[in-house]
Amino acid sequence: MAKVHYVEQADDTAIAAWIAQRLSAALAQVGGPVAISIPGGSTPFPIYELLAQMPLDWKRLQVWPGDDRIVDEDHPASNTGKIRAVFEPVGATVTALGDSEAVPPYFALVWLGMGADGHIASLFPSTDPQVNDPKMIRRLTPAPLPPEAPFDRITLTIPALLNSDALMFVIRGADKLAVFTAAAAGDHDLPIARLLHATPQDVTCFA
Repeated sequence: MAKVHYVEQADDTAIAAWIAQRLSAALAQVGGPVAISIPGGSTPFPIYELLAQMPLDWKRLQVWPGDDRIVDEDHPASNTGKIRAVFEPVGATVTALGDSEAVPPYFALVWLGMGADGHIASLFPSTDPQVNDPKMIRRLTPAPLPPEAPFDRITLTIPALLNSDALMFVIRGADKLAVFTAAAAGDHDLPIARLLHATPQDVTCFA
C-alpha cells in the first residue's frame, strides 16, 4: 500500500518547480535519457507551460502521455499533439503510445490525473484494470464513453505506471479528493485504489 504525502494549496508554479527538482535530480543520477509520463486534461497544461521554462537538460528528457484518445494528433482531443506543442520546442522527445515500436521505459516520475469515477489514465472502472496485466500498453473502449470525449483510448497499464521511481497526482475539488483519500485508505476497489494498493513507492498528491 502506498504512503501518500499530501501537499495542500500548492499553486501551479510550486508544482512545476517540484517536478523540475525531481527531474533535475534524476538527470544528475544518470548519464542517459530520463523519462516522465504525464496526463492530458485541462489542469496540467498551465503547469506544463511553466515547467517548459525551467532550465533542464530537455534534450535528455523523454515525455510519454499516460493515455490518449485514438484520434489524429492535430485533433483537439489529442493529448499527444498538445503535449508535443509544449515540450518539443524546448528539445524534449515526445513519444506517442500508438507508435508501433513504443515500449514504455522506466519512468523517473509518473504524473496521473484521476476522474471522479476513480479512473486513472484511460483505465476506467468498466475496463477492469489489473495490477498484473501482461501488457504495458492497451487499446480499449470505456463504457460508457465520456460524452465530452467519446473516443476509443490507448493507455499505459498499471504495471507500466508502477515501473517508476515516484507517482504524483494533482487533485482539484473536494469530491475527487474524497475518492482519492478513500482509495488510499483501501475503502474501495476503483482503478485508483488498485494502483495505490500495489504501489511500493511513495506518492505525492497536490490537493
